[in-house]
Amino acid sequence: MIYLDNSATTRPYDQVAEKVVYYMTEAYGNPSSLHHMGLLGERAVKKARQQISSALGVTDQKVIFTSGGTEADNLAIIGCALANRRSGNHIITTKVEHPAVLEACRHLEREGFDVEYLPVGREGIIDIADLSEAVNDRTILISVMHVNNEVGAVQPVERIGKIKRNAILHLDCVQSFGKLPLAAGWADLITVSSHKIHGPKGAGCLCADRTIKILPQILGGGQERAMRSGTENVPSIAGFGLSAQMIAENMSEHGKKAAQLKEFLRQGIVGSIPDVLVNTPANSSPFILNISFLGTRGEVLLHHLEQNGIYVSTGAACSSNKKEKSHVLAAMGRTDKEIDGALRFSFSEFNTMDEMEIVLDNLVKAVSRFRKLGSFR
Repeated sequence: MIYLDNSATTRPYDQVAEKVVYYMTEAYGNPSSLHHMGLLGERAVKKARQQISSALGVTDQKVIFTSGGTEADNLAIIGCALANRRSGNHIITTKVEHPAVLEACRHLEREGFDVEYLPVGREGIIDIADLSEAVNDRTILISVMHVNNEVGAVQPVERIGKIKRNAILHLDCVQSFGKLPLAAGWADLITVSSHKIHGPKGAGCLCADRTIKILPQILGGGQERAMRSGTENVPSIAGFGLSAQMIAENMSEHGKKAAQLKEFLRQGIVGSIPDVLVNTPANSSPFILNISFLGTRGEVLLHHLEQNGIYVSTGAACSSNKKEKSHVLAAMGRTDKEIDGALRFSFSEFNTMDEMEIVLDNLVKAVSRFRKLGSFR
């Protein structure tokens, strides 16, 4: 099996899986309980908080555990907007955000907020001049994805932070945490997810300073600074902490390897297959490559590759509506045919150069075959 859908989810490290099993089958006490089993759970959550805060470069008091990146984005955007409504009702985001951000913003529009969706250029990057012009005295929140999950475009977050004025800056770092350097000073709010960094599903966090006003979205027993009530998912949180520590320790090495794999596959596709369009810009994550194979359908290619044990994606795996066209590629000015022919290859430290050669060989044969059959109609 060759797995190249790591932007959707990653295989957990073996050590992480072992830790998750331990806290599911042995140290399974409720971390709020006063007995020894509860204490084990409490210690696991505390250690994970320290591991993740260390990887992020922040104090552990800033880490609020959630069920994943989507909940963290919702808490950051909806919670922050509602808590700061008296200061203004203007929110800025972009047209290429994850649905967790876009749907949260649309929800706020129905609540009377003024949301501005900035366009991007053909490389998927916002124009800083557009943002500077959009920010005003009513702007309370700016939400931007650091690395785009479909094409890997890297937004100029440092420059964004310098022109945000009094607005709170939220960065969705789900695709950049553990893969690209992050500076805690870039943003007021940062969201990350466990299963994108070889951790278990069901855990994520919002990194937020106590001075930022946020209205909780889940109420109950007051866990997580009363920002996210509910019994903590100790197995997933413990695994999340370990995966964050492990990936942070080897980030540079893994990034260099991914860049080599990506460039080999990109050059091989461009050099061996005519009529392709590279959607991933030069300024991008080394872990993501998005290419349109004109004259065929990405979905057809995906299933053909799957039959040969190769797993890729036609875009983001973040919506239950799998047939919906990519809003990211559409915002980047791609035509319907270019969008229909797109495939995303996303890499991890487990991939090898030998695998890339196999993928390239399969792609060359498959694209040629389906173009002859006229699969694109």
